[in-house]
Amino acid sequence: MLIVSDTKTLAKICQAISKHPYCTVDTEFLRESTFWPELCLVQIASPDEACIIDVLADGIDLAPFFELMANEAVVKVFHAARQDIEIIYKLAELIPHPVFDTQVAAMVCGFGDSISYDQLVFKITGEQVDKSSRFTDWKRRPLSEKQLAYALADVTHLRQVYLSIKANLEEQGRVHWVTEEMEILTSAETYDMPPENAWKRLKMRVRKPRDLAIMQAVAEWREHTARDCNVPRGRVIRDDAIYEICAQPPENMKQLSELRGISRSFDRNRYGTGLLEAVAKAVALPKDQLPKMPRSKHAPEGSGAATEMLKVLLKLVVEQNGVAAKVIATVDELEKIAADDNADVPALKGWRRELFGHHALDLKNGRTAIGFAGKSIKLMSLDCREKANHANIAAE
Repeated sequence: MLIVSDTKTLAKICQAISKHPYCTVDTEFLRESTFWPELCLVQIASPDEACIIDVLADGIDLAPFFELMANEAVVKVFHAARQDIEIIYKLAELIPHPVFDTQVAAMVCGFGDSISYDQLVFKITGEQVDKSSRFTDWKRRPLSEKQLAYALADVTHLRQVYLSIKANLEEQGRVHWVTEEMEILTSAETYDMPPENAWKRLKMRVRKPRDLAIMQAVAEWREHTARDCNVPRGRVIRDDAIYEICAQPPENMKQLSELRGISRSFDRNRYGTGLLEAVAKAVALPKDQLPKMPRSKHAPEGSGAATEMLKVLLKLVVEQNGVAAKVIATVDELEKIAADDNADVPALKGWRRELFGHHALDLKNGRTAIGFAGKSIKLMSLDCREKANHANIAAE
């Protein structure tokens, strides 16, 4: 087992890997007590090499690794890539490209919704991944042979998984489906939400523009504070406390301490002044500068029944095409399609529209129907005569 702990060896191994068409990548990190993930290990493999990079080793420079991540000639293969990419983006201000996420690709190939790495490895290779070391404190040194073997297995099995899924996609003509998903995964906007938009993470539990202004101000303050202090958002202030502050804006530390949502662990000396300033600024906003409340679209009459029909259609499409439902459309998207033919949802764009979206619109607008044929549910076209007959029956 190769453990890389110096820059010279890292450069050599990365140069060797760069000669291959793909490499598999994984990271081990800690995030329980920090805002930013703390990178502890990087595992990487090509068809010929496999190693663990000890990123905490004294004097090691990760520049060769980041150069490999930016190499357009090498496909970087991850499983559930979002957090791994976020770490690289934070450390090097670059997003690996091109990328292949086996979890996303597995959903396209019909392996179910958000399948775990060990489940996918077993289904494709028949190998059992030992999960006993998954709760390791990866900052601790030295790591045991068992822990290191567990970490390395995250990229060695991934080679066979990648080749199998890639062949599956090519056979079914679905490579471009995954390519569309990777464009989202490799967009900087996915990992760099401006603090002023942090309120969008919260549920819309406010009803007035003034309350929304307070929620926006407090959420932005919390985001800045969490980032600057490198602590989780909830450790600064919990979501429930933000809603309580919107309902009863405190003017001083005493009123703040009396709010039900403020826990005893809230550090008033450390955070209280900044929080009160954010609230006061929002309260003082002139009426004409208050944010507009997001429009709540009332679902048209009958859209509830339409949503239920679309759920049946989605199940039918999933069964016929061997694609996970989650990757085609969510229930929220189905509700939006039921309410609006022009809903701005992924299910009505790209390959999803080809597979499901246009059938959904045809079903909703009476151009097709769902019925039983034998013992199976089928999607059936309705010609003009059938439509007329249905209309006459309804009129009678």
